[in-house]
Amino acid sequence: PDVIIEAQFDDNDAEHGQDHLQDMLTDDIKKLSLDTGEKGKGAGLTGVHRTKQDEGPKVNDPGLLPDEFLQRTAKVVYILEKKHSRAATGFIKLLADRNSELFKRCAMFSPVDHRVPRVYVPLADCPPDFVTKPEAYSQMLFICRIVDWKEDSNFASGQLCKSLGQAGEIEPESEGILTEYGVDFSDFSPEVLECLPQNLPWVISPGELAKRRDLR
Repeated sequence: PDVIIEAQFDDNDAEHGQDHLQDMLTDDIKKLSLDTGEKGKGAGLTGVHRTKQDEGPKVNDPGLLPDEFLQRTAKVVYILEKKHSRAATGFIKLLADRNSELFKRCAMFSPVDHRVPRVYVPLADCPPDFVTKPEAYSQMLFICRIVDWKEDSNFASGQLCKSLGQAGEIEPESEGILTEYGVDFSDFSPEVLECLPQNLPWVISPGELAKRRDLR
């Protein structure tokens, strides 16, 4: 491939004349040929000769750079609406550092959903024999709700709401999913049940069928 050599003229070049410039370009071509032959032998690589302009001083003032080279930054100042229920399903375990002061007060809650952070929960919320027999609760699902997350902490703070049961069973897993997404699955109130037909078995009357479109 063709090799383009760029040179920068200065006062020294003008004083030494065209012969000096020709010699300088010849030397540059020889060096470039050697570099290209050693580094890209048989690969068809194009050598690039750096000029003095490429090695100029770096711009340290961001205000001097064009807008397309700047990365815009922002800061969250207020939460308008909490889209997440702050509740998660997961497991509890003892902290790794048994000699720390935090080990005596908190346990670690690990959510099943890895998008939710790990949470410190008070030992008072855990089962009474959790500290002495943590392995008995290694496969027990719990519901935890995040209540705070301090700026200087790697983990959030929360409270254990309830124990769901063994992981892998349908009822505990289903209840955990419904709780995470804030779905109300409590029993219907008496007022709601009174709106349903009381005379059972209930069937659709012929008059009701006549004024409706049958999509069955």
